[in-house]
Amino acid sequence: MKRRNLIFGSVFALCTLLIFFSSFKSIYSGTPYRFPLLNHFPAMPENKLNPVTNEGAELGRYLFYDPILSHDSTFSCASCHKQSYAFSDSPNQFSKGLQGGLMQRNTPALFNLAWYPSLFWDGRAASVEQQIFTPVRRHDEMDLDWAIAEKRISASAFYSEKFSAVFGERKIDSTLISMAIAQFVRTLLSYRTKYDKVLTGDAAYTTDEYEGFVLVNDQTKGNCLHCHTTDADALGTILTYSNNGLDSVYDIKKYKDPGLGAISGKSSDYGKFKIPSLRNVALTAPYMHDGRFKTLNEVLDFYSSGVHNCVNIDTKMAFVNRGGLHLTDLEKQKIIAFLHCLTDSAFVKDPEFGNPFKQKK
Repeated sequence: MKRRNLIFGSVFALCTLLIFFSSFKSIYSGTPYRFPLLNHFPAMPENKLNPVTNEGAELGRYLFYDPILSHDSTFSCASCHKQSYAFSDSPNQFSKGLQGGLMQRNTPALFNLAWYPSLFWDGRAASVEQQIFTPVRRHDEMDLDWAIAEKRISASAFYSEKFSAVFGERKIDSTLISMAIAQFVRTLLSYRTKYDKVLTGDAAYTTDEYEGFVLVNDQTKGNCLHCHTTDADALGTILTYSNNGLDSVYDIKKYKDPGLGAISGKSSDYGKFKIPSLRNVALTAPYMHDGRFKTLNEVLDFYSSGVHNCVNIDTKMAFVNRGGLHLTDLEKQKIIAFLHCLTDSAFVKDPEFGNPFKQKK
């Protein structure tokens, strides 16, 4: 009897799950978005809970550029994430929020986020969808209660029609709003740089660019490859967190910004921040989580002679005991020449990612 009840219970649970996933899948409609074939990238992780469709990406693009998601309807996601700067807020060290106050960290660029296992400088968001919840409700950013955002969007005939085309008859709520924006953000792919064309055989480096590429990946010189991949794959980052010796700190309690440590609670994570991609790096100044370096020259000066031995410094910072890499001025120039090959001019001008409201006029 007990065995029969156990079997019945298992079958019932399985049927319940099948019904749930069947109904969940049924909320989607539209045409699956066709991502470009990126042979020199790692396989793109598939998001089965929020698959990208043409209609969903279009809806998300409208929401991304629409100030309706801010307290006084004057401030949008695009206010701090500008396409011309690879969706960063360059040249600002810190973005200004709706109330005029400065944010605490430099605004990251937005591209190739489909590969990222977590987001923000400190990794607090486990998905693109989760990341979107934060700026809308934060007082120093868009300063809008999600309940009000839901009412505004639901009251719009324009958005009601578009949400219906993507999510069927589900009631518009913060989850669907974040899912739509996430679909658009996942389409923000940077893959059309000179560097990419060299990899596909459609372009060739100049002498300085090639020598800069070699220096970046030479473990006795630039030694960048352990964190910023340009040799093994084209992402330009290993998608994890690191302490690169920005400050002389020997007690984790003295980190002005604990970074990942404040989220994980692990003492070994204090002072660690997301390793950004080198893609579009020439467009996204200033640099580091706090935007302390205004130029690529300043960044290379730091890695050359300004690295600090500190608590939790990454073991990949092999030259810390001598203060840095000690690059020559000529080597720095050649590295910068290569870094400019990572600028995706097509990406920052692509009308598919631009402001749809302006394009409608």
